[in-house]
Amino acid sequence: MNIAIIPARGGSKRIPKKNIKDFCGKPIIAWSIEAALDSNCFDRIIVSTDDMEIAEIATRYGAEVPFIRKPELSDDYTGTQPVIADAIDQLKTQMKSKLDLVCCIYATAPLICKDDIALGYKYVQQRNIDFAFTITEFPYPIQRALKITAKNKVAMFQPEHGKSRSQDLEQAWHDAGQFYWGRVDAWLAGKPMFGPTSMPIKLPRYRVQDIDTLDDWVRAELMYKAMQHQ
Repeated sequence: MNIAIIPARGGSKRIPKKNIKDFCGKPIIAWSIEAALDSNCFDRIIVSTDDMEIAEIATRYGAEVPFIRKPELSDDYTGTQPVIADAIDQLKTQMKSKLDLVCCIYATAPLICKDDIALGYKYVQQRNIDFAFTITEFPYPIQRALKITAKNKVAMFQPEHGKSRSQDLEQAWHDAGQFYWGRVDAWLAGKPMFGPTSMPIKLPRYRVQDIDTLDDWVRAELMYKAMQHQ
């Protein structure tokens, strides 16, 4: 049995009610739920939340909320992996079927694509893979990144690359923050996501936007509308 788990706590501070705020006509979590449904990869789609309003909206759009997340896993410091491991433990006590693969899908990933979810499923079925997740490239060489010093001056993080040509530097990638397919035993063991047993799914930059601030939110809506227009 394959399960999607969407973590969605209610205590967002920078963007109040972030996980259910309207994004281009529907609560942002609805985009993640619908992509999971459309992918046809899952036997169940679960939302892990501590908030009853989120639970109500999630069920309205086709997800299940079979338990309420513990308060100690709903603060500002709890990472994704403990939340997914807890959800797996909760589900294992309720289910008779064997749980095989679990995909964590973020609630604030409105640019997520059902085909990418399906590709991740294909990848993680390989025996030597624990996780599969989306990545995208940095728009500028990280080797030439700058910092502001204590004296409000400029310095390079890697000054040895001060005269390097961009095309001579290794391309760098970062997590796209959309979803993470994983084996149940890998989730429960807390295995590192960014390691040699993970498979990347490469996305173009125009389909990736992390949403932490209201500026991020506006940018994501503009990106979505531009994609729809195309």
